[in-house]
Amino acid sequence: MNVQQLYTNCLAQGAYYVAHNGEAIIIDPLRETKPYLDLLKRDGVTLKYIFETHFHADFVSGHVDLARETGATIVFGPGAQTAYKAHVAKDGEVFKVGGLSIQVLHTPGHTLESSTFLLLDESGKPHCIFTGDTLFIGDVGRPDLAIKSELTQEDLAGMLYDSLQHKIKPLPDDVLVYPAHGAGSACGKNMSKETFDTLGNQKKTNYALNAESKEWFIKELTTGILPPPQYFAKNAALNKNGYTEIDKVLDQGGKALTTEELKQLQEKENILILDVRSAGAFATDHIPGSLFIGLDGQFAPWVGATIRDLQTPIVLVAPEGREAETVMRLSRVGYDNCKGYLKGGIEVWKAAGNITETITSVTAEAFATKYKENVTTLDVRKPGEHESAHLPAALSYPLDFIDNWQSQLDKSKPYYIHCAGGYRSMIAASLLKRNGYLHVTDVAGGFGAIQKSGMFEMNTKSCSKTA
Repeated sequence: MNVQQLYTNCLAQGAYYVAHNGEAIIIDPLRETKPYLDLLKRDGVTLKYIFETHFHADFVSGHVDLARETGATIVFGPGAQTAYKAHVAKDGEVFKVGGLSIQVLHTPGHTLESSTFLLLDESGKPHCIFTGDTLFIGDVGRPDLAIKSELTQEDLAGMLYDSLQHKIKPLPDDVLVYPAHGAGSACGKNMSKETFDTLGNQKKTNYALNAESKEWFIKELTTGILPPPQYFAKNAALNKNGYTEIDKVLDQGGKALTTEELKQLQEKENILILDVRSAGAFATDHIPGSLFIGLDGQFAPWVGATIRDLQTPIVLVAPEGREAETVMRLSRVGYDNCKGYLKGGIEVWKAAGNITETITSVTAEAFATKYKENVTTLDVRKPGEHESAHLPAALSYPLDFIDNWQSQLDKSKPYYIHCAGGYRSMIAASLLKRNGYLHVTDVAGGFGAIQKSGMFEMNTKSCSKTA
């Protein structure tokens, strides 16, 4: 039995590959198909099934393309309705792969079709469960992504409680738990950094499996949920209805553009120039109107949170050799309209005599002087981060919700912006500058550098000053 977890850190997402006796299954694959095709070729096995635990909201799955390229059958849990060919399983239905068995356990709650897949070994002994967003390590999936007119998040939380109590908890303690996500995902509140565990340990440590009552569980699960990122519903729709073939997306996005071709696109279309270099490089020089979202961070989720239209035409400014990677990572969250990248990057742009812009970035020590002068400080970390510790005069303006709060700012006033380490603050600064807020300054190193400097008093109470 060959069971592999294929974990992608920037999305905090786990896909799974199981092979036995010449046959294989893949569970919750990412958009790009090549890694899975390479695994199949390496092991000399045939892909028989592609199991989807639910209609994912935080990424676009590769199930449709992978089925087209391999002939494998896509399998969803009960109640799923798709615009493409798929097998909708019954609760308890068993599938064979080599000498192994996969049993479908319908576990609604996160979504209505959510299902857990139980892998049984050759002797029929339960080996592991692929839980999707039903059960995480230390947490469970949020119950507010599949609300319909006749259902509330409380209704879905109640369904999830029943799923855990009646389908998951009765399984043996030595069964391994393989979830779809870990810490960093917006699909739960308090996920562990660990990516798998035994069910027995989760029964001891996971609050959701130790609920004192159904009522307590529902209240706990529905309290303090932040609104989902705006792209979640759009990704779920793509996973349900299908999408452009990945090879076509990669071919279009892989086009090398000259500065003249870039300028022509700027004249013909309302393109977005997306600069994915480091925060420091962007601050030093960038094409006017560019948006910064660095590749070396949680790139795809921040693309999804800050670029509202999946069809936005995008041209990249990327580190040399990482252009194809960027196009692929955009496609993971459904941004398929990349028109190409600027060949030679910012240096070629400058060499052609074109102007560039900068964003001022100051050290924590330099910021301390301005802070004492009562400059307006924006803390763009998440609300929980701000509540745990913050500068007393800092206003909590989470980057996640910048579309909701930026209109409250005054374009004529200066703002100093910080996050935890300097990544999110540069995204916020670039967005604000792009939208006409010209007096923005980034605090390099973020709250970590502010704390380390020892030059600031801190407020560690939850009574934060929030605009």
